[in-house]
Amino acid sequence: MATFLYKLGRLTFRRRRFVALIWVALLAVAGIGAATAPAATSSSFSIPGTEAQRAFDLLEQRNPGTSADGATARVVFKAPEGEKVTDPANKSEITGIVKELQSGSKQIASVADPFEAQAVSQNGSTAYISVSYQVSSMELTDASRDSLEDAGKDAQKSGMKVEIGGDALQVMPHTGTAEVIGVVIAAIVLVITFGSLVAAGLPLVTALVGVGIGVSTITALASVLDLGSTTSILAMMIGLAVGIDYALFIVSRYRAELAEGREREEAAGRAVGTAGSAVVFAGLTVVIALVGLAVVNIPMLTKMGFAAAGTVAIAVLIALTLVPAALGFAGKRVMGRKARKAAEAEKSPEAKPNMGTRWARFVLRKPVWVMLVGVLGLGIIAVPAASLEMGLPDDGAQPKSTTQRQAYDMLSDGFGPGFNGPLLVVVDTKNSSDGKAAADRVSEEIEAIGVGAVIPPAFNKAGDTATITVIPKDRPSSHATEEVVHSIRDAGADVKSDTGAEVLVTGATAMNIDFSQKMNDALLPYLALVVGLAFLLLMLVFRSILVPLKAALGFLLSVVAALGAVVAVFQWGWLGSIFGVEQTGPIMSMMPIFMVGVVFGLAMDYEVFLVTRMREAYVHGESPGQAIVTGFKHGARVVTAAAVIMMAVFSGFIGSSEQMIKMIGFSLAIAVFFDAFVVRMAIVPAVLALLGKKAWWLPRWLDRALPNVDVEGEKLQKQLTVEPGAEGGESGERELVRV
Repeated sequence: MATFLYKLGRLTFRRRRFVALIWVALLAVAGIGAATAPAATSSSFSIPGTEAQRAFDLLEQRNPGTSADGATARVVFKAPEGEKVTDPANKSEITGIVKELQSGSKQIASVADPFEAQAVSQNGSTAYISVSYQVSSMELTDASRDSLEDAGKDAQKSGMKVEIGGDALQVMPHTGTAEVIGVVIAAIVLVITFGSLVAAGLPLVTALVGVGIGVSTITALASVLDLGSTTSILAMMIGLAVGIDYALFIVSRYRAELAEGREREEAAGRAVGTAGSAVVFAGLTVVIALVGLAVVNIPMLTKMGFAAAGTVAIAVLIALTLVPAALGFAGKRVMGRKARKAAEAEKSPEAKPNMGTRWARFVLRKPVWVMLVGVLGLGIIAVPAASLEMGLPDDGAQPKSTTQRQAYDMLSDGFGPGFNGPLLVVVDTKNSSDGKAAADRVSEEIEAIGVGAVIPPAFNKAGDTATITVIPKDRPSSHATEEVVHSIRDAGADVKSDTGAEVLVTGATAMNIDFSQKMNDALLPYLALVVGLAFLLLMLVFRSILVPLKAALGFLLSVVAALGAVVAVFQWGWLGSIFGVEQTGPIMSMMPIFMVGVVFGLAMDYEVFLVTRMREAYVHGESPGQAIVTGFKHGARVVTAAAVIMMAVFSGFIGSSEQMIKMIGFSLAIAVFFDAFVVRMAIVPAVLALLGKKAWWLPRWLDRALPNVDVEGEKLQKQLTVEPGAEGGESGERELVRV
């Protein structure tokens, strides 16, 4: 592989105008396709195989056009002090809002008058209008949302407090500001790392080209492949991260080759042949992690994973072709003055060792202590992960300044906390001899469980399906509400055996509970798949059993520690005020798998880049200890820069007002910190120092069975090292570089 990539690097360097033209053309085609393609329609969220989804599907079948999984909203009114919402003036105002909502959007399915639907609190202080839509919250148009928000503004003039809750106002957060901040910070870090504006700009420009092509292609194909408008978010985040990383690795190695006195074309070939091999395998591990999201069997996640994997593949191709081509355009400007002086200084016998070299030598002197401190430290931080509770945050987790949170609190005060998360119990009486009796029995069973309220069964026109609305006593995301759902389902099993009627629990709250359970069940299989395949891939890369085993175990340690930190901050509330956590609660159910996928890819980037340089030094004759020092001498600065950039990008999301986005940003930033600086930069060299030559041991039978992909460039080095006067030497080297 190294030989092929060496040739590719030299070819793209020589044919840089042609290569650049191809990528610019691809970007233009993708951009035109995105601009002219039909707008993406956000796919409705479905969770195949869950009871809540089966109930939604049954309602759609028995009550066509009701849009059981459509968006909902509650316009909540609170009368001024000393007044009631039933007072003539207030009642007239609310009735007018009902009419305004009914005519405000074509996407509305129904609007319930609070005075007819008994949606007025006992003390008369609070009332709410229930609004149902024909489409999911992700498919609502801006006009529908504007109509909803404008509806209550006139009522506020009369003195009533009006707030809006429900999922109708939920929109996918725009990450543009965070991405811009991340790019700016990345630019600063790259300038500091390289000491050259040209060298710093190359990874940014090439990464943005890759992200542009990837996201534009997703947008262009969104309507055809039903990708949905949310699919590009993960692709953009991952594409930008790995795009900068991969280009950074190539540029860094190119500068190192120039510093050793090689010609520019030769330096480009060697950079792509060595660092490029690491990029290919690092990219493969990321693709495995993203494609592995299909294990969860949630269509939206599967599409997001495949789209992001495609963007990563583009980033790899960009690094192997466009980056060396851009290096050809950059000329000698890729080496700043300070870099050239530093290169000259390193060649002198009195050259001072850099920070990476000094740290590696310290670890070699104290490997046991470094390993113990790293493992025990992460182990202590990981302890809270044992108390992990997963769920989906409701409006109660929103900042107190938002209308959703204020509507949530008003409903809790007026009707009770459970009113924010009603359950919908569906009774299929098609196979029951007495459907009405079966539905009544279900109501009695639910009342016996102990809930806030049970609204009597309502049958469809055919009389074979009944719906019962249940109001729990506690808030939607509480453990007590989850127990109510399980209790109803247990009671439903007895009802089915006795009457033949099937009982299904659904609604947004039940859907969230089922989604969390599905994510929880998929976590271990996903980890096993991703870590197992990556172990085999890394065994192929490093031709060792212990090195990939250490890489996988180190990753698991950093992920569990990051989960522990997330639980401590967002579930327990430790240091919550620092990170703007206003309401503690369960950890977002998709966050652990999401974090595993993203961090695993970045962790393997750092592992492959750092350890392949050690492996390269080892196979070229250095002792195991000296190989560790060499790896850190050339790789520590680059890995540090890459990690700092990613931490900065992810930390930008911590400032979001959305609890979910805040949690994702914090978890990814802290996980990258743990993995890059504690695992890869401390525990990994300590373990390698303790193992010595055993670290690179591979059974002979396995060595013969595994194909030699030559990631570290051993074969390439032998081919390039031609003794003067050796027979066929010069012609052999010319044959190697001919493409």
